Amino acid sequence: MTEIAIKGLAKSYGDTAILENVNAHLADHEFCVVLGPSGAGKTTLLRILLSQEAATRGEVLIDGVPIDPEPQPDRGVVFQRYSVFPHKSVLANVMLGPQLRAAPLLGRLFGARRRAIRERAEALLQEVGLGEHLAKFPAQLSGGMQQRLAIAQALIMEPKVLLLDEPFGALDQSTKKAMHRLILDLWRKNRMTIVMVTHDIGEAFTLATRILMVDKARRDPHAPTAYGSTITEDIRLDPDKKPALHVVDESADESHTMTAIFARYRADAGDCVVDEHPNFQAAG
Repeated sequence: MTEIAIKGLAKSYGDTAILENVNAHLADHEFCVVLGPSGAGKTTLLRILLSQEAATRGEVLIDGVPIDPEPQPDRGVVFQRYSVFPHKSVLANVMLGPQLRAAPLLGRLFGARRRAIRERAEALLQEVGLGEHLAKFPAQLSGGMQQRLAIAQALIMEPKVLLLDEPFGALDQSTKKAMHRLILDLWRKNRMTIVMVTHDIGEAFTLATRILMVDKARRDPHAPTAYGSTITEDIRLDPDKKPALHVVDESADESHTMTAIFARYRADAGDCVVDEHPNFQAAG
């Protein structure tokens, strides 16, 4: 069981406010997608969850315990830019994390311990569709295959929470659709709690059981950095009521605001939306 509580979170850099009064409670096995326009602070929020950034105020708790100030194996992460080691094979990339955890000085194991890690890595690579590519190097893989490798790297560490920072943004539409199916299958099978950042509203409604919109609720044209972003939308979705997976082309909506596009998707979702908190921050 893994629950995340975000309480009164704020982040500023000098006089520039990025986030303010961010509050959320994510239940066990939540697939939470954080949406927001560019510069709204959604990646900053993810970095705070990972402990790559420290909050100016507030706290984040996992299962009631404040997160460690340094990144820990309880939180795995997959970035848009493939975080793989180019000089190591697919299999060696996935084995490296557990080996370093067991032998931090040299990262090398022998005998039964190494065989056990190899078996786990091979099974996981089979699960993400790379079972036939164990000896290849990352440069020999397509973009989608490299992202599968990065996901396997994160999952072999058995994190409580998987953090995804726009992981499919650089992929073509058909590959993105396949990755959506993969991450949903892994989420269901491993009962992970996932927090994912994206600017793709269609992707959010395809994947999420919870969507948080992060944006500025207050703006001062004379002091544009005075106010940070907070949660302006908070909705829950029933995964069993979603339509068949699809990738939506939003190019026709480029002239509209993210808020307007979000409202259209929310209306189209119908009874898939099972809970909604339009005044979330006022209530929090």
